[in-house]
Amino acid sequence: MMLGVHCSVSGGLQHAFDEAAELGIDVFQVFTRNQRQWKAKPVSEEEQNLFHTAWKAHPGVKVIFSHSSYLINVASADSRLQKTSIEALRDEVLRCHALCLSFTVLHPGAAGEHTEEEAMGRIIGALKEVIAQTSGSKVKILLENTAGQGSHVGYKFEHLNYIMNGVGSDRIATCFDTCHAFASGYDLRTTEAFDDTMSRFDKIVGLRHILAAHLNDSKGDLGSRIDRHEHIGKGKIGVHGFKLMMHKFAHIPKVLETKKEDDMDKENLKILRGFK
Repeated sequence: MMLGVHCSVSGGLQHAFDEAAELGIDVFQVFTRNQRQWKAKPVSEEEQNLFHTAWKAHPGVKVIFSHSSYLINVASADSRLQKTSIEALRDEVLRCHALCLSFTVLHPGAAGEHTEEEAMGRIIGALKEVIAQTSGSKVKILLENTAGQGSHVGYKFEHLNYIMNGVGSDRIATCFDTCHAFASGYDLRTTEAFDDTMSRFDKIVGLRHILAAHLNDSKGDLGSRIDRHEHIGKGKIGVHGFKLMMHKFAHIPKVLETKKEDDMDKENLKILRGFK
């Protein structure tokens, strides 16, 4: 079904497969490093071997990808912060390459006191630099649509299109987050609304560029710009929107990013698996 969750790597990257096996999932997302720290050592040969051995022992897992650090802000006008962000993103791509992960998901960044156009220009420049510095890799960077909280860009489909066209690389694609889309004003609740949102994305960006999806219900209302994930069917999107997502994107990896509480991963997966 290409359906999974964000798995913990506590105790070592290879331990993500323990959670995957328990949940019976065929895709998952991880942090390849402590996402609250800037610096991380390159993946060691031992870590690679342990990870790849675990993957071979779990052949049902088809796709694994990472989420880049939340610290990264390649849109920043602060030259020091942007430089550090570029280095961190480059290192994340290289870590994914060492682990044979397909791609890394990236929040485009925040404009701060500057305009969205200026911020997107900086994002384009940063991504071009990272692509050039990792030219020996096929790892893709997926721009995640945002809820539009604060000064974050990426809440409009037009932002994603502008950045992708500006970079001009087939290593840049998108990850569609349902909570973020809903919070930024794109309705997913009814068949008519869902189809309209997908049609708009297709015309502006192209559905073919969605290579992964985050399936999260929304605590906030439509257009609230509140980035608060909720369990499937317990938020403002509702169950029907996720049935439509499962059918529309059956062919791409989809992961939950909901709270790890009271076996809710199992409950959320059960609901989504019911939409075969």
